[in-house]
Amino acid sequence: MFPKAFKKLIENFSALPSIGPKMAERLVLYLFKQDNAQLAEFAENLLSIKKLGFCRRCFNIAENDLCEICRNDGRNPKIICVVEEPLDIISIEKTRAFNGIYHVLGGVISLNREVMPLKINELVKRATQEKIEEIIIATNPTTEGDATALYLKNQLKNLPVKITRLGRGLSTGGDIEYADEITLSSALSNRKEIK
Repeated sequence: MFPKAFKKLIENFSALPSIGPKMAERLVLYLFKQDNAQLAEFAENLLSIKKLGFCRRCFNIAENDLCEICRNDGRNPKIICVVEEPLDIISIEKTRAFNGIYHVLGGVISLNREVMPLKINELVKRATQEKIEEIIIATNPTTEGDATALYLKNQLKNLPVKITRLGRGLSTGGDIEYADEITLSSALSNRKEIK
C-alpha cells in the first residue's frame, strides 16, 4: 500500500510511547507534505538529540556538563526538588512556583518490574556535601511513587534536612507530567513535612 520508506517511518513512529499505527500514519503523512527545508531541520534536530547527555550534578538533560538550572546562580541551591524523570522538571518549571534546584532519580522503586538503578545514593551525597536545607519529594502520587518517597525519607532521616512531600493537590495515580500549572503550583505550596 505504501512505499518501503513510508512504511519504515510508520514503524519507527509506532514504536514511540503512546503513538499507535494510525497516529504514526498521520505523522508520516504530515512530514511527507512538508517542504525540504522543514524536513531537513526536523532531521537535524532529531540527530542532535544524541549530542545531549545528563547533568553530572542533578541528572537532568543537559547540553554541557551541567544543565541550565544547575548553572543558574539565581536559583536557591539549598532546596532540592526530587523528581522521577526530566519531564517532571518541565512541568514544575511551568508553574513558576519553585526556584530551587532538582535531582532526577531516573524512575521509581518498582514493585512489579526489574529494579532500575536509581540516583538515590547521589541524592544522599548531595544533601550532605551541598548542605541542603530542604528536600521536596515530588514523585508521582502512585503506589510506586509513594513507596519511593517512603524509601527516600528513610535514607535521608539521619541528615539535618527538612523532608517534605508535594501536597495532595495531585490526584492519586496521576502523573506530574500531565498536571496543569495551577494544580502543580498548589501541590508545591501545600507540601507537607514527612515524619
